[in-house]
Amino acid sequence: MKFFIRLFFKTLRTVLGPVMLLREMLTRPRGLVRSQAAQDRVDLACRSLALYQYKTCPFCIKVRQEMRRLSLNIGRVDAQHAGPDRTELLERGGQAKVPCLKITDAAGASRWLYDSEKIIAHLRGLG
Repeated sequence: MKFFIRLFFKTLRTVLGPVMLLREMLTRPRGLVRSQAAQDRVDLACRSLALYQYKTCPFCIKVRQEMRRLSLNIGRVDAQHAGPDRTELLERGGQAKVPCLKITDAAGASRWLYDSEKIIAHLRGLG
């Protein structure tokens, strides 16, 4: 039974994934326009951030759309498949859950922020 449930959801992701990505592309918001100096300050603040995501996760899409709306240049890390990025998310963040924003301070210590609403609230504080 577990096999069939997994197969069902895998098939659903395969069918809906491209539709979700197309919708994201077609509904891409316009970015916030800042002066060059202000954008440089925001870009500097964004260097300490990384978004751990899955490409077709609806909550990740929501966060990416807000990043575009706020014109934030934040690095994205694909944590969907097994590998060093997913391992880091699990070992350092504590959960293999996305979206997750890794916030690194000036001393090099990292804080991991889960939940799309909390991430969006943090991003709005930057922009």
